[in-house]
Amino acid sequence: MKAWLVDQPTGIAALQRLEVPRPVPQAGEVLVQITAAALNFSDLLMLKGQYQVKPPPPFSPGQEIAGRVVEAPPGSTLRVGDRIAAKVEWGGFADCAAVRETMAIRLPESLDDAAAATLPVVWPTAWIALHERARLQPGETVLVHAAAGGVGLACLQLVRAAGARAIALVGHRAKFEACRAAGADEVVSMEDSWADIVREHGGADVVVDTVGGDATLQSLRCIARNGRLLLVGFSSGQIPQIPANRLLLKNLSALGVYWSHDWSLAQVQRAVDALLGLHARGAIRIAPGRSYTFAELPLALQDLAQRGTVGKSVLLAETFGDLA
Repeated sequence: MKAWLVDQPTGIAALQRLEVPRPVPQAGEVLVQITAAALNFSDLLMLKGQYQVKPPPPFSPGQEIAGRVVEAPPGSTLRVGDRIAAKVEWGGFADCAAVRETMAIRLPESLDDAAAATLPVVWPTAWIALHERARLQPGETVLVHAAAGGVGLACLQLVRAAGARAIALVGHRAKFEACRAAGADEVVSMEDSWADIVREHGGADVVVDTVGGDATLQSLRCIARNGRLLLVGFSSGQIPQIPANRLLLKNLSALGVYWSHDWSLAQVQRAVDALLGLHARGAIRIAPGRSYTFAELPLALQDLAQRGTVGKSVLLAETFGDLA
């Protein structure tokens, strides 16, 4: 099979597409032929050796996949031919991958492979952030950072589905329409004095912060009393030092948002069940942004690194034949 490999984690230029042996599933795993794989900002960090997960080189990056089961051990709840999506630790930018059965999500017919590949990471992250960490209530106002990204667009839809109000914050005005289409009530640009604008709208009860750095500190200016600051990530590359006096004076909560199949499997399952239920009712739309072929992975990662994407970028397999 073919896989994108990294021998030295020095960035996108280190990627090579090579012929490699197929993975051999271990106990509790199935082999999946990958038909679609989604990109994440963490892929860029992993390629530079800056992510908390550091695979031993050479490795294939990629953490979100969709495809069909081609090998399953006796006693598995999955069968050959089942369509699934899954998070993997790495190895998703390849023709096939070994997938832990506990990470597999059975797919409804209403969700095609390109859309399904966007499901395993950003959607549970958005749901867990809003519903399990912030305990979002109808009528509250949510400020969503990097709102045109994968987590951002998912949050906008979930805020609308919860009967709350969303303010989308984006890097530039070209992304306004995508946010409005996802359910944003207001859209503001980081090119403007956005914290003042949010305050003029009454402030935010909840802030979904995937950026970090100065954006976090500015959020403390416009978060409402008793508000909840959700720390989801630091795409700016800067980890903010949050002044404790700001938390005290406004009675604020700063909440980390991080989950793992290893220690929060029940939480992840609640999120996935809720998301598929919302999808079935038409309350949310799980869909990719731009699509690329697997051969275009370096280009796709460059576009992501340059903040030139809207939503989740997806790689689509060039062929869909059976594995030899």
